[in-house]
Amino acid sequence: MTRQDDKALENLLQKIALDHLFIESLETRNSDRMDFHDVSVWAVKSALMAAYEAGRQAAKSD
Repeated sequence: MTRQDDKALENLLQKIALDHLFIESLETRNSDRMDFHDVSVWAVKSALMAAYEAGRQAAKSD
């Protein structure tokens, strides 16, 4: 994986976290309030579905 691929993956994960889990950052901030989040099971399912679909799309383009 190239550095550009790493950055694209990081951006995708960040977008999924924000769009589906309402988590603004995936960076460790060393604060329980900022590093741990309560999320609904339907939000987790939605995020997993988005990640799965992203993987399917990536496999098609290879």
